[in-house]
Amino acid sequence: MTVLPPLGSPPQTDRASEEYEHGRDVLGVESGLDSVDLVQLDESTMELNMGPQHPSTHGVLRLVLELDGEIVKQCKPDIGFLHTGFEKDFERHQYQQCIPYTDRMDYLSPLFNNLGFSLAVEKLLEVEIPPRAQYLRVIMCELTRIASHLLWYGTSALDLGATSPFIYAWRDREKLLDINELVSGVRMHTSFIRVGGLMADVPIEFYSMVNDFVRTFPKLIDEHELLITKNPIWRERTVGLGKITAEDAMSYGCTGPILRACGIPYDLRKAHPYSSYDHFTFDIPIARNGDVYDRYLVRMQEMRESVKIIDQALNGLPEGPVNTSDRRVTLPPRNEINTSMESLIHHFKLVTEGMRTPVGQVYQGIESPRGELGFYLVSDGTNRPYRCKVRSPSFSNLSSLPHMVHGELIADVVAVIGSIDIILGDVDR
Repeated sequence: MTVLPPLGSPPQTDRASEEYEHGRDVLGVESGLDSVDLVQLDESTMELNMGPQHPSTHGVLRLVLELDGEIVKQCKPDIGFLHTGFEKDFERHQYQQCIPYTDRMDYLSPLFNNLGFSLAVEKLLEVEIPPRAQYLRVIMCELTRIASHLLWYGTSALDLGATSPFIYAWRDREKLLDINELVSGVRMHTSFIRVGGLMADVPIEFYSMVNDFVRTFPKLIDEHELLITKNPIWRERTVGLGKITAEDAMSYGCTGPILRACGIPYDLRKAHPYSSYDHFTFDIPIARNGDVYDRYLVRMQEMRESVKIIDQALNGLPEGPVNTSDRRVTLPPRNEINTSMESLIHHFKLVTEGMRTPVGQVYQGIESPRGELGFYLVSDGTNRPYRCKVRSPSFSNLSSLPHMVHGELIADVVAVIGSIDIILGDVDR
């Protein structure tokens, strides 16, 4: 039984004091403060944590800002709060089972993740994808690009106090989510693009819904631009802010609208066409100043170009299957399973064991709404990736943030973050 000291007695600290003094003797620490080297802090600046719970960081991002008054002298991004380990998870799953994981990296444009991974596996297998599947991939990806840009537009405007653009952007984005739900049953993480083709062919209502969107959306873009493009408050908060030169952007590895806003017309859909993009006519929007305002202009024009691509693909959509006929990838037709034992066995093995890729390594890059999204895939000949390294555009673009905010006001850091359009799931893989 523990005996408590009587009331009023001094606290029992002798043992703690002895251990403390013993530790000082072992470490060779002399008594007194004269021997302690104190870190001299710069009293002219202040260190401030922005995030990870700050709403304008667009996710769980922490910025360590060094401020001189309200001027940003230094910025250190701290990432990892949304780490998921997707790249490691790929090594433990069959190729087709990896598709739902890719949905959740850049969770605002999941179809691009599906497409990039599928193209890498198909390049390893040297599989030909039917023209209809390629065109439908283009249509769905460009619809997703518009949905992603609309979300960026609405939230970036809201960060600066403009409420109306946010509401209108959500109104228009709902139509695109309705199309996702029509073709896959899911509004966001559709897993619609699979290795070898698509989840399924589109229903007949798909044509009218997409056609209506193509006909009406250009006027809606005009409404959005009428709200803020020439708005004096918007221009005051964005013109000349967060500037970066083309040389600096390339040195940081920036791609997408950030690089094109600096005047570099680099777009993988043109530079290295994939999935039949070379069949369509479209322009690459560019700007010159590389500031927040120019990044806004580039994205708004990109939505117009996406509408052109969708219109061409929808009008020229070929007939035919939406999955490859290569039996290494595609399940046998249902009627064959009912009549052929070999087809039934093949179906069983493909479902339970998955496809096997030849030994090798490939890199496949695509143009996502945020820039170059690349998949470096290494195969050891089994039914699982040996290694999958994802080159995410958000990670490279985020590295340029300290350069962009240096010398800017702390109130303008919010606008610069929004203009980069980072997705933390894309950064912390």
